Amino acid sequence: MHEGQLRAGGARELERLQPYELTLDKFLAHAAKWHPQGQVVTGGGVGGPVARIDYAALRERSTLLSGAFAALGIARGDRIATLAWNSQGHMECWYAAFGMGVSCHTLNPRLGVAQLADMVRQAGDRLLAASPDQGAVVEELVRLCPGIVQVLILDEPGADFPLPDCGAVPVRTLQELLAEHGKALDWGGFSEREEAGLCFTSGTTGAPKGVPYSHRCNYLVTLSLLQSDVMGINAGDSILAAVPMFHANGWGLPFAAPASGARLVFSGCHNDGASLAALIRSEGVTLAVGVPTVWLGLIEHLEQTGTALPTLRRVLLGGSGVPQALIDRIESRLGVRVQTSWGMTELAPLGTVTPPGNAGRASIAGRPPLGVDLRLVDAEGGELAAQRGVEGHLQVRGSGTVHCYFGQETPATDAQGWFDTGDLATIDAEGNLAITGRTKDLIKSGGEWINPGEIEAIVGGLPGVSLVAVIGRAHAKWTERPVLVIEAEGQGATDAEIRAALDGAVPRWWMPDAIERVERMPLAMTGKIDKQALRRRFGTDPAAAA
Repeated sequence: MHEGQLRAGGARELERLQPYELTLDKFLAHAAKWHPQGQVVTGGGVGGPVARIDYAALRERSTLLSGAFAALGIARGDRIATLAWNSQGHMECWYAAFGMGVSCHTLNPRLGVAQLADMVRQAGDRLLAASPDQGAVVEELVRLCPGIVQVLILDEPGADFPLPDCGAVPVRTLQELLAEHGKALDWGGFSEREEAGLCFTSGTTGAPKGVPYSHRCNYLVTLSLLQSDVMGINAGDSILAAVPMFHANGWGLPFAAPASGARLVFSGCHNDGASLAALIRSEGVTLAVGVPTVWLGLIEHLEQTGTALPTLRRVLLGGSGVPQALIDRIESRLGVRVQTSWGMTELAPLGTVTPPGNAGRASIAGRPPLGVDLRLVDAEGGELAAQRGVEGHLQVRGSGTVHCYFGQETPATDAQGWFDTGDLATIDAEGNLAITGRTKDLIKSGGEWINPGEIEAIVGGLPGVSLVAVIGRAHAKWTERPVLVIEAEGQGATDAEIRAALDGAVPRWWMPDAIERVERMPLAMTGKIDKQALRRRFGTDPAAAA
């Protein structure tokens, strides 16, 4: 029977199509061929050198690096680790590994050595690529991780540090390795379902857990990012990736930029306001992506210098909840549209995003794009009959959602593939998600629950409030009572104004027992507010302690 004809029973045979594995090397190959004007730019801080390379040259260097890895005995199925800031060299390592079927395990330089070593040993990493300023950490890691057989120090503009002393383990710079062993290696030839990367969670809900990403997963998430109602990136964009590449694949920007031909701008370890402002101006940045605290430093610099950023059109925020006052400040001072978003390492990391044309609203985290599905359940996991306008426990599934954590056989999802995010949320009539709290952050007072997220949303909308957090303080009678902590611009809202805003908006017994002010809110390694640090500082009643 001819292909395309109906079989007996009425089923039509599929036409035969070319096999085309959805592997990540194809993004850079596409950019090199069809977007020769696209560049990757790495800044070296204010007044420092700037490195730039076009996509064709970046692909060529990455294929040479793949050959060098092969010469060192790194082969398909192995893992390498990167301990690095955002840079051209870091991106070359990514694609060199992806193209030859090697998994790239991104490590967070802000973690302690013992925690990093545990992750490296779990992953079985064989090569460690690191930024030049990480020498002391590299020496300790090599001592604690005998599986590392090679150390590679990346090239970063303006970085001048001595090479680490790793004893018998060879240490080379990226340029030295390319000069000694660089040989173009053909990419591909493996399944799209093979592991491309490994990223450990931040550990905010317990011990860090590894999330493995397949090529297929990252490829499909990238296609979702490029949708017009998500990031809507095109070849005319210049994107500042202020989110680190070790945070869930840099939110997919090292894939989405070459896939669309957009310029990708890295700031290295220089995320201060002056450095970011200089890069945005010199590279004509149109879209900037990062956690809220990054933009506070940028705004403060612009206010001090009286300067502006005329090319910048959009800022995409992720991470912890964003006060409305901060969104308003970013939009008014930078003259941009703010897009809010929500995601997780377990989602690779795309969950929801507000469309580019919408006004920034702290109360919503946007809508799920094609490839992501959401639902609300009760405390026992039963799906709520009404999904709009009610609060429930948020679950998600999709092409980028974790199935099993690294090294574990037990699924992280239920039988239908739903992953429990640990968030409380609502979905409005237009499908906009609002994260209303974390189940682990709920405060139990007198046997009843207080949701810090609702208090934070109200106080975050008051003028002058930059960052806000509510934590539980131990109480002899009520078990826990809420304490409000704020970082404010200038004086910010007074205690009376804060209490007036909460009065009638939340139950009276939710009213914070104390309002604390901090000059700088403590931040965790991901840039989110570090509530553990706040609990250590404010979680004990001074009167009770006395």
